[in-house]
Amino acid sequence: MAVGRYVSDLEAGDRLGPVEYVMTPFIVREYAHGVELNHPCFHGDDPGGHFAPPTLVHTDKLRLFAASCPGGDGPHARLHYEYDATWHAPIPAGARIRTTGVVAERYEKKGRTYIVLRIELRGADDSTLYVTYRDTALLAYRPSSRFDGADKR
Repeated sequence: MAVGRYVSDLEAGDRLGPVEYVMTPFIVREYAHGVELNHPCFHGDDPGGHFAPPTLVHTDKLRLFAASCPGGDGPHARLHYEYDATWHAPIPAGARIRTTGVVAERYEKKGRTYIVLRIELRGADDSTLYVTYRDTALLAYRPSSRFDGADKR
């Protein structure tokens, strides 16, 4: 388990979560404002319902990191590299969510360390599968001389 460690310490097989929370209308609305999504279904103004935007899934990764790795990123800043999310059902505002994750892979390529996370968002009350999410993050890199602090003018 990664509790009490840094994100940079995560290894393949480490389990993150579960983290439970309510997808409140406020969270949905404020996130939608922040990323300039103006469709009424993200603001509670659509008669068809009030739903979370697909990219809100990124905040679940941050929730898992905060709960499992309270030390933060570690010696280097973590960079979001790529992701793929599959939406199985829309997440209604007000739903209770249970997020879990696992470090599926940790590898090095060209002097850089990466981790691949597999994350699931389910209904906390009924286990409805809302989202499966694969996220690749760059943990460490070899800085160029231009940015490694060698030039201290």
